[in-house]
Amino acid sequence: MPIWPDTLPQSPLSDGMIETPADVLVRTAMDTGPAKFRPRTSAGVGRLALSFIMSRDEIETLSDFFNEELLWGSLSFSFPHPRLEEPVDCRFKQPPSYAPINGDFFRVAMELEVLP
Repeated sequence: MPIWPDTLPQSPLSDGMIETPADVLVRTAMDTGPAKFRPRTSAGVGRLALSFIMSRDEIETLSDFFNEELLWGSLSFSFPHPRLEEPVDCRFKQPPSYAPINGDFFRVAMELEVLP
């Protein structure tokens, strides 16, 4: 399995991180009374929305990783989870986006699916 390159930032910006745990519940409306919930599965997919500050060279590394090693984001990879502080299996939900900060640095936003 590919691994997040150690030449890329290992910790995201704190103001750009949103972690959403897996939602595995099914809600069933009742004719009367409150709805009932039950687990749909024992293993769901979580979500990590992350932002990084990257240089042009780091963006090139990220682009190569995404396109070549992950086949345009279709493969999963090991990523250092910022809260758990251990590697987790992830995949990109969509390609990363880049917003210029100045001539040399960009804010990189990405959304990852955390796999069970």
